[in-house]
Amino acid sequence: MQITRRSALAGTALAFGAGIGGLPYRSAKAQAANTIRIGVLTDMSGMYRDNTGPTSVACARQAVAEFGQRGFNVEVIEADHQNRPDVGVNLARQWYDQGVDVIIDVPTSSVGLAVNQIAREKNKAYINVGSATADLTGAQCSPNTVHWAYDTWMLAKSNGGATVRAGGDTWFFITADYAFGHALERDTANFVRASGGRVIGQVRTPFPGTTDFSSFLVQAQASRAKVIGLANAGADTQNCVKQAAEFGITRRGIKLASLLLFINDVHGLGLQTAQGLTCTETFYWDLNDRTRAFTQRVLPRTPNNYPNMIHAGCYSGTLHFLKAIADMGVAAAKASGVDIINRMKAMPTEDDAFGAGQVRPDGRRLIPSYLFEVKSPAESRGPWDYLKLVQTTPAAEAFRPLGEGGCALVRS
Repeated sequence: MQITRRSALAGTALAFGAGIGGLPYRSAKAQAANTIRIGVLTDMSGMYRDNTGPTSVACARQAVAEFGQRGFNVEVIEADHQNRPDVGVNLARQWYDQGVDVIIDVPTSSVGLAVNQIAREKNKAYINVGSATADLTGAQCSPNTVHWAYDTWMLAKSNGGATVRAGGDTWFFITADYAFGHALERDTANFVRASGGRVIGQVRTPFPGTTDFSSFLVQAQASRAKVIGLANAGADTQNCVKQAAEFGITRRGIKLASLLLFINDVHGLGLQTAQGLTCTETFYWDLNDRTRAFTQRVLPRTPNNYPNMIHAGCYSGTLHFLKAIADMGVAAAKASGVDIINRMKAMPTEDDAFGAGQVRPDGRRLIPSYLFEVKSPAESRGPWDYLKLVQTTPAAEAFRPLGEGGCALVRS
């Protein structure tokens, strides 16, 4: 069922009414004081639904189930921000006012940056997973926010640098015209130039709502760039790749650099179309025994959609958040979002999705990144066996150096 803004707000209001589960007011109030509430704010109906959406919710719930009973209750609620900052801000403000302790996921960087400000205003916790912009640990960093699974700087370093080294030294960008696309183009262009390449053009496509990319692809082809950088995601990326194949662009020796491509996009495209594309992830379900075990545990909740790094990040971020609550106590956690985030930074991270890691003072969670190439149909062993590992970037090198982001939380 599609969750509209009105139904999401109404559902939230019901969840935090005077009585919980029919309990008398005093009993309900006591239970509320011992209940941690997690709000998964995501895309349940738009172009990022498969890459975030219901599977993000399922993974957060999986983390709660695995965490078990630790002396306090945990509730998970969900809502659709429709990829609109105004809807996201209204939901975040109402959730925080009505007792939500943390908001997690939040794909679409324009929404993520807005929620980042609301969390700081309300002194609540925010675990960003879905928004990619590296500005969340740079100029827009906040003591109330951690950035969990990936960001534009990481994507740019892995994909951009590798493509230039492979001979793709002239670029034309097709960029989604909002915060995420701008940040991804900026960060990738910086790596292209640093590696000796050149950016010879770019075009920005309206977001959301663009489905026909033919004119943009024609412009890119006419530029004679060796690489067309797709600074977009989800359905936009899929449409660009499909239409480029229809026009025979890749057969002319032009490389498509899909700067943010998820396994779910590959599934939607099919291996015949997607083969040879590269993508950077911090999680792949078939990477090792631990990732395979996590995937098998969560698949019963989402049998038709394998988890990607955003989904795994919602699991991992939720689990680490709950460990921090158990460590500091519910009352202290509810008193200050900054204190929760500080406790999360102080504790090492550890889970089956990503292994060991840490959270830096700027809120950046450090984990390795992996450059993958999409398999050909002949290489695949079956459904969802889509990626082969090309290179690994260690956690200490995968993300922007701490002192280069301009985060005010970082002491010089």
